[in-house]
Amino acid sequence: MLDEAVIRRTLDAALRAGAGFAELFVEDVRATSASLDDGRVEDVVTGRDRGAGVRVVVGETTGFAHTADLGEAGLLAAARAAAAVAAHAPGGAARSLGLGTAGGVSRGPAAEIDPATVAKADKVGLLRRADEAARASHLDGLAAGDGIVQVAARYSDSRRRTLVANTEGAFGGDEQVRSLFSVSCVAKGDAGLQTGRETVGRSAGWELFDRYDVEELARTAAGRALRKLAARPAPSGTLPVVIASGSGGILFHEACGHGLEADLVAKGASTFAGRVGEQVASPLVTVIDDGTMAGEWGCYGIDDEGRPAQRNVLIEDGVLTDYLWDFLRARREARPSSGNGRRQSYRHLPMVRMTNTFIGAGASDPAEIIASTERGVYVAQLGGGQVNTASGDFVFGMTEAYLIEGGEVTDPIRDGNLIGNGPAALAAIDAVGDDFAMGGPGTCGKDGQGVPVGTGTPTLRVPALTVGGTAA
Repeated sequence: MLDEAVIRRTLDAALRAGAGFAELFVEDVRATSASLDDGRVEDVVTGRDRGAGVRVVVGETTGFAHTADLGEAGLLAAARAAAAVAAHAPGGAARSLGLGTAGGVSRGPAAEIDPATVAKADKVGLLRRADEAARASHLDGLAAGDGIVQVAARYSDSRRRTLVANTEGAFGGDEQVRSLFSVSCVAKGDAGLQTGRETVGRSAGWELFDRYDVEELARTAAGRALRKLAARPAPSGTLPVVIASGSGGILFHEACGHGLEADLVAKGASTFAGRVGEQVASPLVTVIDDGTMAGEWGCYGIDDEGRPAQRNVLIEDGVLTDYLWDFLRARREARPSSGNGRRQSYRHLPMVRMTNTFIGAGASDPAEIIASTERGVYVAQLGGGQVNTASGDFVFGMTEAYLIEGGEVTDPIRDGNLIGNGPAALAAIDAVGDDFAMGGPGTCGKDGQGVPVGTGTPTLRVPALTVGGTAA
């Protein structure tokens, strides 16, 4: 992406402030999106964003500057600006540049079919096919006139190329291609308006749509909305909750995962601070963050600090084993980075972030988990929620859920909330299925930055969570 000599001169300019560390991050993103709402194509947008960020560290002070000018003059100006910010701190002496090949040139999973080679008309065609399939969906037993009244669909693809070089010897590049399709439906009936949604997203190219049928995705979204027209009110009170495979990862990502990020641990904003080696979850629970999972939404070859993606076991058999680390925090602790330094774009500083975070498979038969639950709630899909990352207290919406009665999944229930505490829920889990699955794609927000992440779980049971419904 840049000539090596230019990279060396840029880093050399950054070091002149007496910096102990300097880094150049270059990014080039091309993206296309298209959306359809109520039968009309709303927009088809293609864009490109490219630029570089320079980080300079003197002592405990960080200087940062970014530029959209990838010419040598623009890069040198950014390097000098970042160095000027950091120069006021007491710090190390000037040092020589140690540009090496520690990172190498890496790649995420290669796209079989580059989305940029696919006509925009074909991408819009996916939206129209989904709209028609959703509107044609119907369930037996519904009253005449009940049905889907509104459909929204969205397509997007992106290709992100990055280059990282720093004075610790990292010098590497990465390329990530992602494609996404989502459908949301509104059904109307005697129960009013009900919604359903389905999304698929992978680190893959146009071949994604050889693996997933957009009409089937649309029928799934429509079915969720239609079933809720005859749904019973969600119960209220403390009940056993069985969470379907793939669907509960977002809850534990938000309520527990952030507490395992080293920056929040260092700030004292985590219930897991200072607890490495302690039992913090049920012995049935193993929590893993894995940026190497080919095809998953949060995978990459190297992180945004040039460190290779890794598989990091954070909790093993209920025991806290480690946190997630970026490069600078790891260096302060004289330990290696875990490959979790990520940033939204070249305009942002990297920070500790999750990748694909999940609870590993257990040994229980999912059917037996349900059969051994006399009365409770079966959650097939979770929606958005709110979390206090310091305490782990959460409220999450259930967008598809059913009653469990007499050990069987019975009637659908209307949207309600799950209320609880993430670390307490981890500790209480009393059954973990052998049917692990990853969930849909997500965007994780932290300190104003969003990055793509994946989540997953097997079927699991929490014996007591507060369900916020309207039925007694």
